[in-house]
Amino acid sequence: MRLRALAAGLAFIASAALAAPPETPGYRFQIVTGDTSGTTTRIAEDLYKRLVPTFAAFRTELAQRRRLVLVAIGPDALRQAAARRCDCVVIATFTSSQVWRSIVADLPPARAKGMTAVYAEPAPADQVRLATLLYRRPVRVAAILGPETGFLLPALAGQAEVLQAKRDDDVGDLLARTGRSEVLLALPDSAIYNPENIRNILLSTYRRKQGVIGFSADMVKVGALATTYSDIEDINAQAAEMAARFVATGELPPPQFPHYFRTAINEGVARSLDIAVSEEARRFARARP
Repeated sequence: MRLRALAAGLAFIASAALAAPPETPGYRFQIVTGDTSGTTTRIAEDLYKRLVPTFAAFRTELAQRRRLVLVAIGPDALRQAAARRCDCVVIATFTSSQVWRSIVADLPPARAKGMTAVYAEPAPADQVRLATLLYRRPVRVAAILGPETGFLLPALAGQAEVLQAKRDDDVGDLLARTGRSEVLLALPDSAIYNPENIRNILLSTYRRKQGVIGFSADMVKVGALATTYSDIEDINAQAAEMAARFVATGELPPPQFPHYFRTAINEGVARSLDIAVSEEARRFARARP
């Protein structure tokens, strides 16, 4: 059951498409999604309430340039928004950095310039900080980057020892090369981590007494040591802040990892790794306003 939950989480990061209510006349924003699930409804309704205060004073008949903001929930919605023929900007949410970049890379430069994102996965710097809090000292962290996640190398500079994988590299061999590190920082790269191999990866690292800092709360449930994670309201709050900044300044903020988060820890795995979890680690979070 937990592996199925993790598979669902990975699928959500990689390919989820969510739905939202149609555009409301009088507001210069649209929430773009692709289905009508319960999760969709929750995301869309919360996001709508957060965006309305920013846009409520706008008069649509002014028709000023780039006054339309599309907020896309999930990769399929992002593709839909990117294909729109409109003088608008796009804020992507609930899409991993890897998928966001792959979609934007296929767009004309002028279109790509009008797009930004709140990534779905945790910020690497926050994950490394969590590892330090868990071990109560600086620890040696390893991370594996596949061909589609090499762009994360600057974000990991000084934070982790990075192995850059080629397409034909064996994941088991790559993991063995991280054996000198106390912590493996897992990143949502489907070429490295997927529902078919995640159990073996977690077992392999567990036998080496190597803690895994995962990229989702579901990953922690099935054997990763810990992660930071952001809930729906956290991501929506950040997206609304980005929209408000655009409205106020005309400048679209760059793509960002989640600012607001809390921590999930697998206490059983921590005990097996002889880690005495501190309250500071348990409370590691950045609350939204």
